Amino acid sequence: MIDKQDKIYLAGHRGMVGSAIYRQLIEAGYQNIVVRAHAELDLTDQVAVRQFMEQERPNQVILAAAKVGGIHANNEYPAEFIYQNLMMEANVVHQAWQIGCKQLLFLGSSCIYPKFAEQPMAEEALLTGILESTNEPYAIAKITGIKLCESYNRQYGTDYRSVMPTNLYGENDNFHLENSHVIPALIRKFYDAKVSDLATVSVWGTGNAMREFLHVDDMAAACLHVMALDKEQYQSCTTPMLSHLNVGTGDDVTVRELAKTIQCVVGYQGQISWDSSKPDGTPRKLMNISKLKSLGWQPKIGLKDGLARTYQWFVEHQGQFKQQ
Repeated sequence: MIDKQDKIYLAGHRGMVGSAIYRQLIEAGYQNIVVRAHAELDLTDQVAVRQFMEQERPNQVILAAAKVGGIHANNEYPAEFIYQNLMMEANVVHQAWQIGCKQLLFLGSSCIYPKFAEQPMAEEALLTGILESTNEPYAIAKITGIKLCESYNRQYGTDYRSVMPTNLYGENDNFHLENSHVIPALIRKFYDAKVSDLATVSVWGTGNAMREFLHVDDMAAACLHVMALDKEQYQSCTTPMLSHLNVGTGDDVTVRELAKTIQCVVGYQGQISWDSSKPDGTPRKLMNISKLKSLGWQPKIGLKDGLARTYQWFVEHQGQFKQQ
């Protein structure tokens, strides 16, 4: 459980998830929060991470830092995705243990589950099948993060926890046209088409793939909820070698339905064309969130409301994305 006096190191505070966690920590009255920008601390640098941890000695660590991207980015930069994420996880988890950090939260991804996992995907589906090829390196790194936490718990008695979010979206997302995830990419495409008065917007894939989406503020609330659980509560829904918890909404939509909803939110009046030469990715990704719900958490932000909030944020900040 997080004490208000604890020193909390939040890795990745400028990212979409990290910034949401940071806002909610401040709103909840936590004041002893340590953050570092990438330019100040490279988490892939073992020596730098060790020196930082020895100097700051946080009681709590939230590892929200990661190299992330959509299908295109994962296909183009597989070595970067596996190397950078593995190094960040290994350095932060190990050095947290070295300085006696009492609690750590690792943020993973729903892509850890097999491509054809039974839906909705329960935590028990981990390592039961082949991963989706387009993001396998990233998924392997995230699986390793879970197993790092479990291994230190088993050997050293630490309290390192893992949460696996479904597809996230919201304020401070990456709206790059090629390297972003589906929601920010579609918001950007429809906005640009609306401003340029284009007749058609081309969307990757067939539109038939099904996806679940969770607003980043709900994810941040889930992270703090999991951190606040007593150790016995957390362990009541996990096992030493299956210690992660899913975070999602429990509902999904087709990418086609998603695109139409975003088109409506943006107010784009043109047509949508589907480029079936591009990959759909995993056919369906729906999380079973029964364990986390049994621990007292559930999402509060509906998809349409969340998309409207995200679009409003993008419009207010779209100037910073014009050169991307």
